[in-house]
Amino acid sequence: MSPSSTPATAAPLIAVVGGTGHQGGSVIDALLAQGARVRALVRDPDRPAARALADRGVELSVGGFTDPAALGSLFDGVDAAFAMTTPFPGGTAQESASGIAIADAAAPAGVPHLVFSSVGGAERASGVPHFESKRRVEEHIETLGIHHTFLRPVFFMDNLSGFMTSVENGQVVVRMALPDGIPLQMVAVRDIGRAAAAILLGGTEVEGSSVEIAGDTLTGSQIAEAIGEHAGLPARYEALPLEAIASFGDMAEMFRWFAETPAYQADFEATRALVPDALDLRGWLASSNWHPGA
Repeated sequence: MSPSSTPATAAPLIAVVGGTGHQGGSVIDALLAQGARVRALVRDPDRPAARALADRGVELSVGGFTDPAALGSLFDGVDAAFAMTTPFPGGTAQESASGIAIADAAAPAGVPHLVFSSVGGAERASGVPHFESKRRVEEHIETLGIHHTFLRPVFFMDNLSGFMTSVENGQVVVRMALPDGIPLQMVAVRDIGRAAAAILLGGTEVEGSSVEIAGDTLTGSQIAEAIGEHAGLPARYEALPLEAIASFGDMAEMFRWFAETPAYQADFEATRALVPDALDLRGWLASSNWHPGA
């Protein structure tokens, strides 16, 4: 995968957009574990998260997601690049604008391979706003002719540690606006990083195409059971009506889509090829320090 300008003995240099976040951070973890050199885009090099990267040997490139000069510096001379976008806090229009700016900087910089982390189902007209915003970025990347791979993760296991799970009267309660009996595909953020690193470092069968990745598929009751076993507590699942989260807008649309099976359509075989030790939910719970109600 190394361009001719990179000495054969040098470790590949990979640019990472979003390196101080959970997903980008997982990519950096995986790349450093493989001996790659990493250059990360950060807004403020003095923030603790940025300093922590620098302390690990990550080269910092300072600027915003839509700053052409900063992005040009980030991409200068790299062997590959990882990019992701988020609708928070600026909304889906800002998310698309950020992704398009990243792609517009990667093309003239001659980035040999751009791995864009999108979302499972982005290409399937889901109608979910933060899926459609990522698809607009994908489409723009396609128009530029950049050598690219779209990594499309499904629902993050890590999100279960938020408001969806609580401990009430000594019992784990998992609540989602998803009818019980409908399985939900999930992936650990750790494994998004490992999959991205494998693709970035070259030699995978999915390079130049797209791959939807997941580590597990469970119903609401099965999710609650797994979390309850981990916590050593009884557990139950409560399926909320979609109307209960209607005010959440984007999230309500996502759960509406989850119930319109098939929703996510991950390739579990391809996931295992990229991440042989990809975590199922019980594996993620065992490897994390999270306990419901903590």
